[in-house]
Amino acid sequence: MNAADSERLRSQLHASGLEEVEKKPDVVVVNTCSIRDHAEQKLYDFLGPYAKRKREGDDVTLVVTGCVAQQEGEALIRRVPEVDLVLGPQYINKMNDLLKDVKDGYQLVATDPTLISEDVARPVRDDPYRAWVPVINGCNEHCSYCVVPNTRGVEQSRTIEHIVEEMRGLKESGYKEVTLLGQNIDAYGRDLKPKRSFADLLQVADSVGLDRVRYVTSHPRYFSDRVIDAVRDLPSVCEQFHLPPQAGSDDILRGMRRGYTFDSYMRIVKRIKDRIGDDAGITGDIIVGFPGETEEDFQRTLDLMEAVKYDNLNAFTYSPRPFTDAALAENQVDEDVKADRLQSVQRLAVKHGLERSERYMGRVVEVLVEGRNKKVTSEEECMGKTRQGRQVFFEGKVDELLGKLVMVKIDEARPWSLRGVLDGIRL
Repeated sequence: MNAADSERLRSQLHASGLEEVEKKPDVVVVNTCSIRDHAEQKLYDFLGPYAKRKREGDDVTLVVTGCVAQQEGEALIRRVPEVDLVLGPQYINKMNDLLKDVKDGYQLVATDPTLISEDVARPVRDDPYRAWVPVINGCNEHCSYCVVPNTRGVEQSRTIEHIVEEMRGLKESGYKEVTLLGQNIDAYGRDLKPKRSFADLLQVADSVGLDRVRYVTSHPRYFSDRVIDAVRDLPSVCEQFHLPPQAGSDDILRGMRRGYTFDSYMRIVKRIKDRIGDDAGITGDIIVGFPGETEEDFQRTLDLMEAVKYDNLNAFTYSPRPFTDAALAENQVDEDVKADRLQSVQRLAVKHGLERSERYMGRVVEVLVEGRNKKVTSEEECMGKTRQGRQVFFEGKVDELLGKLVMVKIDEARPWSLRGVLDGIRL
């Protein structure tokens, strides 16, 4: 979502006549994330040199936007007085108007709750073949550890008409893949009149005719069998489900206010595998060291991982966030215990990742070529992804294959990637 916001911010800045430069910019815009403390602290490290420039007399405008901006508001200016504009995510479309006020000498904080207006400007995309398309902003869930409802506001769905118009424009421009975005994408449409569902949106999105449609992020509490059926039945919708469990213990899930249990989560996984097959890619997020997590609670997380065997897993230690109930809990877990548990999760995730990769051995898979493998010196090492989201490397002429759907025969499996030989180009 932050990447999509950055693309829209760039379109706003370009529309105002500004140009991107590599050195000594006159306007610096920092788009921020506050989902974990580490990401938040990176902001202040980044601002330091630019604040120093201002103190030394340079005419430079400093803008902080994104979730830290919304979270901190005026406190951010008190901490870094050189900042000119604090802009919450809901005000991205008003960037240029507010910049004019800054140029007139005002120091502004735009974080009051507001409805998000449809952005008529076309985002300046970072990728010519794959695009982010937000479909719902905000979240109404208030999980006890999560700052998103405070930083992103209440759920606000875009209309299907606006979403499809954006997708059609992307297809006409040569895009092959779109990822639909929402903090809780399964909530899409319940605030619209008449109400719509995310499955309804997938049906219409498929009709656009793009090669691939992905989406993130699902909430197990609201996940619908209609979405599973849409993935099964709609040609463009990829067989990948990002379904974050966060924990395996029912007690911890209750403390997190997630609204499901180990068993109800596993029933969803079973329905996915029954209807799509074992080849469906299932990925997730895990938080270790949530307040009050015992060894028995943590073992249930490992049990869940063994039961699912995720294709890929994002794992983090619990990080107390402002304005959340969990941050006030007295039974915080020791940092050393968190670190040990994180290592255990990561080791098991690697084991499962390799098992899931090995299912591709000897198969020919469809790959969308995204670019060159930047980890090797060869100019002819292509990188792309399968429909299930597995990264694939193979030898080929990147300039000729970029943005194309190709067939690759897999001959090597690694925990998070595959390697193979080009076996054809899909017309």
